[in-house]
Amino acid sequence: MGYRFFAQRAAAKYGVCGYVKNLYDGRVEVYAIGSEEQIRSLRGDLKRGPFAASVDEVAEDVAELLEEFANSFSVEHED
Repeated sequence: MGYRFFAQRAAAKYGVCGYVKNLYDGRVEVYAIGSEEQIRSLRGDLKRGPFAASVDEVAEDVAELLEEFANSFSVEHED
């Protein structure tokens, strides 16, 4: 299973909104909206990754609230 779909499933499990997308440089970006507890739980899953995956690093930044992603979690594509 791919990391994006793993992240989407994990977000649904915790009730997190936002998106996940592959970046051209090979990284995966997750934009997550939720409570501190929801984000902490999602972060734990993202650090583990899907079965047989190798996650090198999970970096975190505070971002502005993007209302268009506040009601669901989607798999996006880089422009």
